[in-house]
Amino acid sequence: MKILLLGKAGQLGRELQRTLLPIGEVTPLGRDDVDLRDQDALLHALSTHRPDAIVNAAAYTAVDQAEADPQTAAQVNALAVSTLAQYARGSRALLVHFSTDYVFDGALDRPYTEADAPNPRNVYGATKLAGESAILASGCEALVFRCSWIYALHGRNFPAAILRQARTRESLDVVADQYGSPTSACLVAGIATQAISRYRQQSLPAGVYHLAAGGYTNWHAFARYLVAGALARGARLALSPDRIRAVASKDYPAAAKRPHNSRLDTTRLANALGLEFSPWTLDADSFLDQLFEGGDDTCCAKA
Repeated sequence: MKILLLGKAGQLGRELQRTLLPIGEVTPLGRDDVDLRDQDALLHALSTHRPDAIVNAAAYTAVDQAEADPQTAAQVNALAVSTLAQYARGSRALLVHFSTDYVFDGALDRPYTEADAPNPRNVYGATKLAGESAILASGCEALVFRCSWIYALHGRNFPAAILRQARTRESLDVVADQYGSPTSACLVAGIATQAISRYRQQSLPAGVYHLAAGGYTNWHAFARYLVAGALARGARLALSPDRIRAVASKDYPAAAKRPHNSRLDTTRLANALGLEFSPWTLDADSFLDQLFEGGDDTCCAKA
């Protein structure tokens, strides 16, 4: 199987380069190889490589910046995805795409299922939903994974930001009224690869699936967990967990509104693959082990 991977340098793309190797011949492309804002260039790359599967790990993910630059966000998250979907339909390739919990407004008091109606609160969520809609409208064979609070050892993410600030800050305010499941890119890549294999074996139907670690927390509790874990592993930090103050979203203004509930119900995917998703703390501990103890970087807990 020839696999074209887009977004090779991102948090998820790095992990997918590793997990996809056993199931196919992987051609990874990054921003320097193809600009997703240029649909002609994207079509040229697709026609040149003629993949059996397109794995799209590229996205415009600057949530707050998207409010001021909706056109670019739409070009990458919606128009480029539509181009991929149309090509996949015409070439009978499988399209694997990664979406977000931010397609929901967070108003429910339970985890969101695939059957719940999306209602994004910000431009980023709206453009990601437009990408999903383009895939469904195209009629191509696709696996769409909605993911939650992704992080990795590399790149810009919440754990990296908290631990960077913890080195010099003696106190910190973190939002405590937004709930979700911190999910490692390593876990997402591993499960997505399993799903692709099962699809090719005709034991997993195409469609939209929720993919996130088990359990949930809020940003404030996650920050405390990270700092406590780093200190326990010998990190030299100025910040202690009890100096991380809980604040409300309204007291921490941002350009983009975030859902208060980002919990995703992963039952459909778990049942389809015959697995149980591991708790978010397991991968958080693995992340901290690698960061501060030089652990095995093939890491993260499997589902």
